[in-house]
Amino acid sequence: MSASRTWTAWSCTVRLTVDDPAVLGAACGELKALMDRVDKAASRFRPDSELSIVNQRGGAMVPVSRLLVDLVDVSLMAASISGGAVDPTVGTAVIAAGYDDDIETVRRRGAQPAAVPALVPGWQQVQLNRKLALLGVPEDAALDLGATAKAWTADRAALVLSKRYGCAVLVEIGGDLCAAGQPAEPWVITVAERLGDPGVMVTLAHGGLTTSTRTSRCWENGHHIIDPRTGRPADGPWRTASVWAPTAVRANTFSTALIATGEAAVGRLTLAGHPARMIADDGEVTEVAGWPAATQAA
Repeated sequence: MSASRTWTAWSCTVRLTVDDPAVLGAACGELKALMDRVDKAASRFRPDSELSIVNQRGGAMVPVSRLLVDLVDVSLMAASISGGAVDPTVGTAVIAAGYDDDIETVRRRGAQPAAVPALVPGWQQVQLNRKLALLGVPEDAALDLGATAKAWTADRAALVLSKRYGCAVLVEIGGDLCAAGQPAEPWVITVAERLGDPGVMVTLAHGGLTTSTRTSRCWENGHHIIDPRTGRPADGPWRTASVWAPTAVRANTFSTALIATGEAAVGRLTLAGHPARMIADDGEVTEVAGWPAATQAA
């Protein structure tokens, strides 16, 4: 028998499910503590976060925690795997697009005058000294780890909790899911564009399943997924993409890349062989690499 608990954090729905109800309370406490540590390290919205301090000190190498080293390292890996489609240096472009505060605050402002798109310097310009735990970004640049930090947290929590409590675990943070352990039966997942929307049912036994969309964190004249090639909110052929991969970070890398750069990301997805489901602006659905027809994702 499984048990789950749901709450709101990081402007999204968080859900933890375990197949041992006795450990749910303790496991939820650990997940919340991990999310708090990640928030203090990598939030773009907290002026006291390590990431904000690094962004404010462009051009300098800044001492950071090992946690932020890991989070930045993952973001650079995602940038490399995606051919630059998932680029952590889009921070100034995200702000220029209007996403400079909590999403509900941004929505309440209504339509804003179109801003000049910000330059995306490129992930290769990030300086990370892993040994000394030093991080630097170019002047007038800013990191945004939103595309990968959430997925990393889901991966980390699922792995740690399943090992610590000896049970199967499913962690969901927004559109990023990770399953670890060995459930008696695969988890049944509804893959939808937004929470509460109609979706397709698949089962997930292990690995990561993520959905990236420009229909969720959006406002009257913009959304949060930036095309690094233009510095503007992406306007490719797909509004939503869902991907399965061995980890949530890897799945999120490809689902974000499909939205950010559209057809340019398909080649790398095909080579990786990860099942994916894309929804075009007109609602047309494209499924690739063996995406299941309402059956098993992994």
